[in-house]
Amino acid sequence: MTTSPATYLDVYRSMLTARRLENRIASLYRAGKIVGGVYLGKGQEAISAALGSALDVANGDVFAPLIRDQAGRTAFGEELVDCTRTYLGSVKGPMKGRDGNVHRGRPKDGIVAMISHLGSSVPIVNGMLFAKRLQGKSGFVGGISIGEGATSTGAFHEGLNQAAVEKLPLVVVITDNQFAYSTPNNLQFACKSLLDRAIGYGVAGHRCKGNDLKDTVDVIHQAVDAARNGGGPQLIVADILRLCGHGEHDDAAYVPNSIREGDLGRDCMETAKEFLIAQDIASEAELDILDTEAKDAVRSAMATAQRDPQPDPFKDDWQVFATN
Repeated sequence: MTTSPATYLDVYRSMLTARRLENRIASLYRAGKIVGGVYLGKGQEAISAALGSALDVANGDVFAPLIRDQAGRTAFGEELVDCTRTYLGSVKGPMKGRDGNVHRGRPKDGIVAMISHLGSSVPIVNGMLFAKRLQGKSGFVGGISIGEGATSTGAFHEGLNQAAVEKLPLVVVITDNQFAYSTPNNLQFACKSLLDRAIGYGVAGHRCKGNDLKDTVDVIHQAVDAARNGGGPQLIVADILRLCGHGEHDDAAYVPNSIREGDLGRDCMETAKEFLIAQDIASEAELDILDTEAKDAVRSAMATAQRDPQPDPFKDDWQVFATN
């Protein structure tokens, strides 16, 4: 499978849009304009966008994003205004201003609402894939984004084992950002690499360098293609460093400078730009145009959400489940 230059550029566009959007969200949070926590994907955009771009809702694919997956959401087709409306509490957003600002989702459009108990997304997506199989459908894939900390949960183990036994077309991307909140990997798991676990489950294992656009896109797209064509579950470990705290409330002082200044600490936005220019996929001027377009799109989505009404408990009769 050969990745086209256009695919790399499309992934970069989603990465750039997500970075610009989350920079704006962080500014609003510091200004006291956002209620609740803010969790950014800074440094992880290539991994996220690569997975989102490899999936296709038209094929019936399902995407279960994590809190740092704005780039993946954008690549999968989520409108920016869904994000801004949720963070700003608009009644026109997917959660109607009624849920935490990172829990949005549109299951009918293939996007599973983010679950705070992170390993739980594996059995949930398994169920969605198995239901499609029972309906006689084929050619679909379920993509899940989790961090290395979620691999220590029971739901992750049981879910991946079930997917392996049922040979579900599941792709699990583990973003190994070296810390589960503030817990370092040596206190999180004893195996040399999380990739070793693929053998135990009987699933295909892959590894990629998360701040290398080409490596990340190639590996994740190939894994999705394998799952789509009957290869069963695929487990991917993407090595990276989170370039911000667990949330905007966290200064990440626990991260040693040796890791920050190492190869994993390089920003995927910078390395991706260098790759695109070096391979003559896009010029610096063309990438500057993409940046301007991203800023304009973010500005428009923010303006729309800021004009929207807020929830009114005396008038709003919205509810999760229908009663008739």
